[in-house]
Amino acid sequence: MKKSKNIINANCLAQIIVLVAILFATIAASLLITKHGRETLGLQECTSQITVSNGDTLTKLLTEQGFSLQDIDTISKILKSEAGVSGLRANSDKIIFSRRADDAPVTKIVLIPGPWQQIELTCNEGQWIVKKIDIEKDERLIYKNGEIKDGDSFYIAGMRAGIPEGILIDVYDLLAFEMDFERDIRAGQNFSVLYEENYASGEKVANGRVVAISFQALRGEVKMYRFRKPDGSIGYYDEDGNGAIKSLKRTPINNARVSSSFSMHRLHPVLGFTRKHLGVDFRAGTGTPIPSAGGGRVVARGYNNGHGNFIRIRHNGSYETLYGHMSRFAKGVGVGTSVRQGQIIGYVGSTGLATGPHLHYEVIKNGMHVNPMTVKLPAIDNLSPSNKAKFIEIRKLIDSAITVLLKKPDLFVQL
Repeated sequence: MKKSKNIINANCLAQIIVLVAILFATIAASLLITKHGRETLGLQECTSQITVSNGDTLTKLLTEQGFSLQDIDTISKILKSEAGVSGLRANSDKIIFSRRADDAPVTKIVLIPGPWQQIELTCNEGQWIVKKIDIEKDERLIYKNGEIKDGDSFYIAGMRAGIPEGILIDVYDLLAFEMDFERDIRAGQNFSVLYEENYASGEKVANGRVVAISFQALRGEVKMYRFRKPDGSIGYYDEDGNGAIKSLKRTPINNARVSSSFSMHRLHPVLGFTRKHLGVDFRAGTGTPIPSAGGGRVVARGYNNGHGNFIRIRHNGSYETLYGHMSRFAKGVGVGTSVRQGQIIGYVGSTGLATGPHLHYEVIKNGMHVNPMTVKLPAIDNLSPSNKAKFIEIRKLIDSAITVLLKKPDLFVQL
């Protein structure tokens, strides 16, 4: 019996070995089939990526990839008509070419014009199909606050607080609707800025937009909050949802010093006798660009002995602005030209009755000259009751984020 048992065990062992061998053979065959299938289906693509260099053109790069002139013309037209791409930017744009094998033609082109968008061109049965893909931003809210010290400008105090220069410029543009940076800045004033930093794959790519501002101005605390309305338009509003962006800016040129204020009795530096000064003078170097304080239409452009080269802009039925002593006018700006807020209309000079280069800036309301620094300017946009309710909800979230970041400034918040 013992010998018989050993024989049976040996037979079983042989059967097991055969089954295992068959199993391995099946797996190996399956792997070969799978590998061959992937090569056939093109799932193991060969890709190459380039960064556009100086002198590179789309035609040049596509030619190097083996495209015919007919294909290049087709791809160029599709990119322009369906993706809005008419050229490449050196040291910025990236292109990925994909093919099924090293010696196969390109079947897919991915143009990367920036971290937030990709443009994919895929060849399907000889037809190129374009698709624009938006990359979702990793937006982080950063909070910075500071204080004006003796001898500070807002720019110096802002840089000391760690606010990026580009964000400071945006803050300047927003606060210029409410403040005179020459006369309203005092030691001891506190300010804060909540702004976005945009990340991709865990790395910072760029600063985003200003979300909230607070500044302890002479007339009281100025607050602004960014809000996107249901129609997609974006504006800045005070705590109650009233438009914070006014139709005109009090100080057209950022950082320019006031050399002469609005006055009904001023000793004229050239004429030598007392007369009205119906505007504000901003000292700036010759050639400094002059932006329009608001959107409107140019109603006068010319020269007179007092203002020298000047431009007058009508903004609505009530307001006009005048810009004097220009060295020259901006190209394309003449009587009848419609201009947007911030558009360059001319350049600082000392033409007319002027002792040195500066901008003479006037605001006329209903035909009467008013002080640009003190006149109450109308808001461009106040929210409707329904939008105000939505705004208040967003504002409370923003205020909560600021409270958290005020206690722990090294953190960031995502709304």
